[in-house]
Amino acid sequence: MNETGKLSQGKYVFLLAMVSCFLWGSATPAIKIGYQMFSIVSTDTASIILFAGMRFFLAGMLVVLFQSLLRRRFLAPQKEALPSIFALSLAQTAVQYLFFYIGLAHTSGVHGTIISGTGGFISILMASLLFHYEKLTPAKLLGCIAGFAGILIMNLSPQDTGSLFDVSFLGEGFVFFSQISYAVSGILIKKFSSRFDVVMLSGWQFTLGGLLMIAAGLIGGGHIAFTDNWQAYLLLLYMALISAVAYSVWGLLLQHNPISRVSIYTFLTPLFGVLLSAVFLGEWEQAASLKTLAALILVCGGIYVVNRKQSQTSSSQKE
Repeated sequence: MNETGKLSQGKYVFLLAMVSCFLWGSATPAIKIGYQMFSIVSTDTASIILFAGMRFFLAGMLVVLFQSLLRRRFLAPQKEALPSIFALSLAQTAVQYLFFYIGLAHTSGVHGTIISGTGGFISILMASLLFHYEKLTPAKLLGCIAGFAGILIMNLSPQDTGSLFDVSFLGEGFVFFSQISYAVSGILIKKFSSRFDVVMLSGWQFTLGGLLMIAAGLIGGGHIAFTDNWQAYLLLLYMALISAVAYSVWGLLLQHNPISRVSIYTFLTPLFGVLLSAVFLGEWEQAASLKTLAALILVCGGIYVVNRKQSQTSSSQKE
Protein backbone atom coordinates (compact mmCIF):
# COMPACT_ATOMS: atom_id res chain seq x y z
CA MET A 1 0.00 0.00 0.00
CA ASN A 2 1.37 3.43 -0.93
CA GLU A 3 1.62 6.42 1.42
CA THR A 4 -1.58 7.95 0.04
CA GLY A 5 -3.50 4.78 0.85
CA LYS A 6 -2.14 4.69 4.40
CA LEU A 7 -3.36 8.24 5.03
CA SER A 8 -6.91 6.95 4.53
CA GLN A 9 -6.59 3.99 6.92
CA GLY A 10 -8.33 4.42 10.27
CA LYS A 11 -5.35 3.60 12.47
CA TYR A 12 -3.07 6.02 10.63
CA VAL A 13 -5.71 8.74 10.65
CA PHE A 14 -6.09 8.28 14.41
CA LEU A 15 -2.36 8.25 15.18
CA LEU A 16 -1.53 11.25 13.00
CA ALA A 17 -4.55 13.18 14.24
CA MET A 18 -3.50 12.41 17.81
CA VAL A 19 -0.03 13.86 17.15
CA SER A 20 -1.55 17.05 15.72
CA CYS A 21 -4.04 17.44 18.56
CA PHE A 22 -1.40 16.85 21.23
CA LEU A 23 0.69 19.62 19.69
CA TRP A 24 -2.33 21.95 19.49
CA GLY A 25 -3.27 21.09 23.07
CA SER A 26 0.23 22.02 24.22
CA ALA A 27 -0.05 25.38 22.46
CA THR A 28 -2.40 26.86 25.08
CA PRO A 29 -0.02 26.61 28.06
CA ALA A 30 2.96 27.39 25.80
CA ILE A 31 1.38 30.67 24.65
CA LYS A 32 0.48 31.76 28.19
CA ILE A 33 3.98 30.89 29.46
CA GLY A 34 5.41 32.78 26.48
CA TYR A 35 3.49 35.90 27.55
CA GLN A 36 5.24 35.69 30.91
CA MET A 37 8.72 35.04 29.51
CA PHE A 38 8.52 37.94 27.03
CA SER A 39 6.75 40.27 29.51
CA ILE A 40 3.57 40.65 27.42
CA VAL A 41 0.51 41.82 29.35
CA SER A 42 -3.07 40.94 28.40
CA THR A 43 -3.96 44.58 27.62
CA ASP A 44 -1.11 45.00 25.10
CA THR A 45 -2.94 43.74 22.02
CA ALA A 46 -0.33 44.97 19.52
CA SER A 47 2.47 43.08 21.27
CA ILE A 48 0.32 39.95 21.43
CA ILE A 49 -0.22 40.14 17.66
CA LEU A 50 3.50 40.75 17.08
CA PHE A 51 4.41 37.76 19.25
CA ALA A 52 2.00 35.53 17.29
CA GLY A 53 3.38 36.80 13.98
CA MET A 54 6.93 35.91 14.99
CA ARG A 55 5.82 32.37 15.81
CA PHE A 56 4.03 31.78 12.52
CA PHE A 57 6.64 33.39 10.31
CA LEU A 58 9.22 31.11 11.91
CA ALA A 59 6.88 28.13 11.44
CA GLY A 60 6.51 28.89 7.75
CA MET A 61 10.25 29.23 7.27
CA LEU A 62 10.81 25.90 9.03
CA VAL A 63 8.35 24.12 6.73
CA VAL A 64 9.88 25.65 3.60
CA LEU A 65 13.44 24.93 4.74
CA PHE A 66 12.78 21.34 5.81
CA GLN A 67 10.81 20.45 2.68
CA SER A 68 13.39 22.12 0.43
CA LEU A 69 16.14 19.98 1.99
CA LEU A 70 13.99 16.85 1.83
CA ARG A 71 13.09 17.35 -1.83
CA ARG A 72 16.52 18.74 -2.77
CA ARG A 73 14.92 21.74 -4.43
CA PHE A 74 13.51 25.04 -3.19
CA LEU A 75 9.84 24.74 -2.20
CA ALA A 76 8.69 27.68 -4.29
CA PRO A 77 4.97 28.47 -4.63
CA GLN A 78 3.46 28.35 -8.10
CA LYS A 79 2.15 31.65 -9.43
CA GLU A 80 -1.37 30.26 -9.74
CA ALA A 81 -1.26 29.16 -6.08
CA LEU A 82 -0.71 32.67 -4.71
CA PRO A 83 -4.44 33.55 -4.33
CA SER A 84 -4.98 30.28 -2.44
CA ILE A 85 -1.98 30.97 -0.20
CA PHE A 86 -3.29 34.46 0.55
CA ALA A 87 -6.78 33.16 1.41
CA LEU A 88 -5.31 30.50 3.70
CA SER A 89 -2.92 32.97 5.34
CA LEU A 90 -5.93 35.03 6.41
CA ALA A 91 -8.24 32.21 7.54
CA GLN A 92 -5.71 29.77 9.00
CA THR A 93 -3.17 32.15 10.46
CA ALA A 94 -3.87 35.89 10.62
CA VAL A 95 -7.57 35.92 11.53
CA GLN A 96 -7.69 32.65 13.49
CA TYR A 97 -4.71 33.42 15.69
CA LEU A 98 -5.49 37.12 16.03
CA PHE A 99 -8.63 36.05 17.87
CA PHE A 100 -6.98 33.07 19.59
CA TYR A 101 -4.00 34.91 21.05
CA ILE A 102 -6.07 37.84 22.28
CA GLY A 103 -8.68 35.44 23.66
CA LEU A 104 -6.12 33.40 25.60
CA ALA A 105 -4.78 36.59 27.19
CA HIS A 106 -8.25 37.15 28.70
CA THR A 107 -9.23 33.65 29.82
CA SER A 108 -7.72 30.63 31.53
CA GLY A 109 -5.84 27.91 29.70
CA VAL A 110 -8.50 25.35 30.63
CA HIS A 111 -11.39 27.48 29.32
CA GLY A 112 -9.49 28.34 26.14
CA THR A 113 -8.70 24.69 25.51
CA ILE A 114 -12.26 23.48 26.04
CA ILE A 115 -13.67 26.09 23.66
CA SER A 116 -11.02 25.15 21.10
CA GLY A 117 -12.72 21.76 20.96
CA THR A 118 -15.66 23.35 19.12
CA GLY A 119 -13.59 23.73 15.95
CA GLY A 120 -14.29 20.19 14.79
CA PHE A 121 -18.04 20.54 15.27
CA ILE A 122 -18.12 23.86 13.43
CA SER A 123 -16.14 22.25 10.59
CA ILE A 124 -18.71 19.46 10.30
CA LEU A 125 -21.63 21.90 10.23
CA MET A 126 -19.95 24.10 7.61
CA ALA A 127 -18.93 21.15 5.41
CA SER A 128 -22.49 19.80 5.53
CA LEU A 129 -24.74 22.86 5.55
CA LEU A 130 -22.79 25.62 3.80
CA PHE A 131 -20.46 23.86 1.36
CA HIS A 132 -22.36 20.57 0.88
CA TYR A 133 -19.22 18.44 0.81
CA GLU A 134 -21.03 15.74 2.79
CA LYS A 135 -24.40 15.02 4.42
CA LEU A 136 -25.36 16.07 7.94
CA THR A 137 -26.42 12.72 9.41
CA PRO A 138 -28.31 12.31 12.71
CA ALA A 139 -25.09 11.03 14.33
CA LYS A 140 -23.15 14.11 13.23
CA LEU A 141 -25.93 16.40 14.46
CA LEU A 142 -26.07 14.60 17.82
CA GLY A 143 -22.30 14.92 18.17
CA CYS A 144 -22.44 18.65 17.46
CA ILE A 145 -25.25 19.19 19.99
CA ALA A 146 -23.34 17.27 22.67
CA GLY A 147 -20.18 19.24 21.97
CA PHE A 148 -21.84 22.63 22.20
CA ALA A 149 -23.67 21.52 25.36
CA GLY A 150 -20.27 20.77 26.86
CA ILE A 151 -19.05 24.25 26.03
CA LEU A 152 -22.14 25.84 27.62
CA ILE A 153 -21.71 23.81 30.82
CA MET A 154 -18.03 24.73 30.98
CA ASN A 155 -18.92 28.41 31.01
CA LEU A 156 -21.76 28.35 33.53
CA SER A 157 -21.20 30.95 36.24
CA PRO A 158 -21.03 30.12 39.94
CA GLN A 159 -24.45 30.53 41.59
CA ASP A 160 -23.39 33.57 43.61
CA THR A 161 -22.40 35.71 40.60
CA GLY A 162 -25.94 36.58 39.54
CA SER A 163 -25.26 35.80 35.85
CA LEU A 164 -25.91 32.62 33.90
CA PHE A 165 -22.65 32.28 31.98
CA ASP A 166 -19.11 33.11 33.08
CA VAL A 167 -17.76 34.35 29.75
CA SER A 168 -15.78 37.30 28.46
CA PHE A 169 -16.21 38.67 24.95
CA LEU A 170 -12.45 39.30 24.66
CA GLY A 171 -11.71 35.94 26.30
CA GLU A 172 -13.99 32.99 25.55
CA GLY A 173 -15.73 34.97 22.78
CA PHE A 174 -12.55 35.59 20.82
CA VAL A 175 -11.40 31.97 21.24
CA PHE A 176 -14.73 30.85 19.79
CA PHE A 177 -14.36 33.25 16.83
CA SER A 178 -10.93 31.73 16.21
CA GLN A 179 -12.55 28.32 15.86
CA ILE A 180 -14.92 29.63 13.20
CA SER A 181 -11.89 30.83 11.25
CA TYR A 182 -10.24 27.44 11.84
CA ALA A 183 -13.28 25.69 10.35
CA VAL A 184 -13.19 27.93 7.28
CA SER A 185 -9.49 27.17 6.82
CA GLY A 186 -10.22 23.43 6.86
CA ILE A 187 -12.78 23.88 4.10
CA LEU A 188 -10.26 25.90 2.07
CA ILE A 189 -7.53 23.27 2.53
CA LYS A 190 -9.91 20.57 1.30
CA LYS A 191 -10.72 22.71 -1.73
CA PHE A 192 -7.18 23.83 -2.62
CA SER A 193 -5.49 20.47 -1.96
CA SER A 194 -6.99 19.05 -5.14
CA ARG A 195 -4.83 21.48 -7.13
CA PHE A 196 -1.76 22.25 -5.03
CA ASP A 197 0.75 20.58 -2.71
CA VAL A 198 -0.66 20.79 0.83
CA VAL A 199 2.74 21.15 2.51
CA MET A 200 3.71 23.96 0.14
CA LEU A 201 0.44 25.74 0.91
CA SER A 202 1.00 25.28 4.64
CA GLY A 203 4.56 26.63 4.62
CA TRP A 204 3.89 29.72 2.55
CA GLN A 205 0.55 30.62 4.15
CA PHE A 206 2.27 30.58 7.56
CA THR A 207 5.06 32.77 6.22
CA LEU A 208 2.67 35.30 4.68
CA GLY A 209 0.23 35.19 7.61
CA GLY A 210 3.10 35.68 10.05
CA LEU A 211 4.38 38.68 8.11
CA LEU A 212 0.90 40.23 8.08
CA MET A 213 0.63 39.83 11.85
CA ILE A 214 4.14 41.19 12.45
CA ALA A 215 3.30 44.24 10.34
CA ALA A 216 0.00 44.76 12.16
CA GLY A 217 1.69 44.43 15.54
CA LEU A 218 4.46 46.88 14.69
CA ILE A 219 2.04 49.41 13.20
CA GLY A 220 -0.02 49.17 16.38
CA GLY A 221 3.03 49.97 18.51
CA GLY A 222 3.75 46.44 19.69
CA HIS A 223 7.15 45.44 21.02
CA ILE A 224 8.81 42.32 22.39
CA ALA A 225 10.99 42.50 25.50
CA PHE A 226 13.91 40.30 24.44
CA THR A 227 15.42 38.40 27.33
CA ASP A 228 18.66 36.66 28.28
CA ASN A 229 16.68 33.55 29.17
CA TRP A 230 17.48 30.99 26.46
CA GLN A 231 14.42 28.97 27.48
CA ALA A 232 12.19 31.73 26.12
CA TYR A 233 13.62 31.33 22.62
CA LEU A 234 13.47 27.55 22.89
CA LEU A 235 9.79 27.92 23.75
CA LEU A 236 9.26 30.18 20.71
CA LEU A 237 10.94 27.56 18.51
CA TYR A 238 8.71 24.85 19.97
CA MET A 239 5.61 26.95 19.31
CA ALA A 240 6.72 27.37 15.70
CA LEU A 241 7.22 23.61 15.40
CA ILE A 242 3.70 23.05 16.77
CA SER A 243 2.28 24.90 13.79
CA ALA A 244 4.74 23.59 11.22
CA VAL A 245 4.17 19.93 12.10
CA ALA A 246 0.53 19.88 13.20
CA TYR A 247 -0.93 21.83 10.28
CA SER A 248 1.17 20.04 7.67
CA VAL A 249 -0.01 16.66 8.98
CA TRP A 250 -3.60 17.87 9.34
CA GLY A 251 -3.59 19.21 5.79
CA LEU A 252 -2.47 15.83 4.45
CA LEU A 253 -5.23 14.08 6.38
CA LEU A 254 -7.86 16.50 5.04
CA GLN A 255 -6.57 15.96 1.51
CA HIS A 256 -7.15 12.20 1.66
CA ASN A 257 -10.23 11.92 3.91
CA PRO A 258 -13.71 13.44 4.33
CA ILE A 259 -13.67 16.60 6.48
CA SER A 260 -15.89 15.10 9.19
CA ARG A 261 -13.71 12.00 9.52
CA VAL A 262 -10.66 14.12 10.32
CA SER A 263 -12.26 17.03 12.18
CA ILE A 264 -13.99 14.68 14.58
CA TYR A 265 -10.63 13.88 16.17
CA THR A 266 -10.23 17.42 17.45
CA PHE A 267 -11.76 16.14 20.71
CA LEU A 268 -8.18 15.17 21.56
CA THR A 269 -7.15 18.84 21.65
CA PRO A 270 -9.21 19.77 24.73
CA LEU A 271 -8.19 16.53 26.43
CA PHE A 272 -4.50 17.21 25.98
CA GLY A 273 -4.91 20.94 26.54
CA VAL A 274 -6.74 20.65 29.86
CA LEU A 275 -4.17 18.17 31.18
CA LEU A 276 -1.18 20.22 30.02
CA SER A 277 -2.70 23.47 31.31
CA ALA A 278 -3.12 21.82 34.70
CA VAL A 279 0.48 20.58 34.67
CA PHE A 280 2.26 23.68 33.36
CA LEU A 281 -0.08 26.48 34.48
CA GLY A 282 -1.13 25.01 37.80
CA GLU A 283 -4.83 25.14 36.88
CA TRP A 284 -5.64 21.90 38.69
CA GLU A 285 -8.72 23.34 40.40
CA GLN A 286 -10.35 24.27 37.11
CA ALA A 287 -9.18 21.12 35.34
CA ALA A 288 -10.62 18.88 38.08
CA SER A 289 -13.92 20.76 38.51
CA LEU A 290 -17.22 19.00 37.84
CA LYS A 291 -18.02 21.52 35.08
CA THR A 292 -14.79 20.75 33.25
CA LEU A 293 -15.24 16.99 33.60
CA ALA A 294 -18.86 17.21 32.40
CA ALA A 295 -17.80 19.34 29.44
CA LEU A 296 -15.07 16.90 28.45
CA ILE A 297 -17.44 13.93 28.76
CA LEU A 298 -20.03 15.61 26.52
CA VAL A 299 -17.45 16.74 23.94
CA CYS A 300 -15.77 13.34 23.79
CA GLY A 301 -19.10 11.51 23.90
CA GLY A 302 -20.33 13.48 20.91
CA ILE A 303 -17.16 12.67 19.01
CA TYR A 304 -17.46 8.98 19.89
CA VAL A 305 -21.03 8.83 18.57
CA VAL A 306 -20.03 10.39 15.26
CA ASN A 307 -16.88 8.32 14.87
CA ARG A 308 -18.64 5.07 15.80
CA LYS A 309 -21.43 5.67 13.31
CA GLN A 310 -18.94 6.52 10.56
CA SER A 311 -16.94 3.35 11.30
CA GLN A 312 -20.11 1.23 11.11
CA THR A 313 -21.09 2.88 7.83
CA SER A 314 -17.66 2.23 6.34
CA SER A 315 -17.77 -1.43 7.43
CA SER A 316 -21.23 -1.99 5.94
CA GLN A 317 -20.15 -0.43 2.67
CA LYS A 318 -17.14 -2.78 2.49
CA GLU A 319 -19.38 -5.80 3.14
